[in-house]
Amino acid sequence: MQARMNRTPNQDVTTAVQHLYKAVHAGGADARVLELVHLRASQINGCSPCVYAGVASARKTGESDERLHSVVAWRETPFFTDAERAALALTEAATRIQDGAPGVTDEIWDAAAAHFDEDQLSSIILHIALTNFFNRINHTVREQAGKTW
Repeated sequence: MQARMNRTPNQDVTTAVQHLYKAVHAGGADARVLELVHLRASQINGCSPCVYAGVASARKTGESDERLHSVVAWRETPFFTDAERAALALTEAATRIQDGAPGVTDEIWDAAAAHFDEDQLSSIILHIALTNFFNRINHTVREQAGKTW
């Protein structure tokens, strides 16, 4: 598969995205949780460039290969904390809202709210949304894995 576009991003868009990422990281959510959220949403959406870049970025925060390889099967592994599991469940529910999926149920929300304050939840939710945003752009333009941003 070949990328459909090879142009430099619009500077206004780049600046806006930088401000959104600044807001994500100002919310107080642990960087490792944010990396797990990004990786899981990208896996669900089959976004190879975001999975590739997400793994590289997560390693910089100290994530182990063992945990990174297990994100796709987080429910069946002993490697994640209850807070991380709540964030991953929230990620899946918020990402899989198509075709009549129930989305974020009260049970999922309550589990996440038990581990994160409102600022942290806002940070996680915005990061899920941004990841889904980039996953859709990458699918549309057929961006290739191998880049880290």
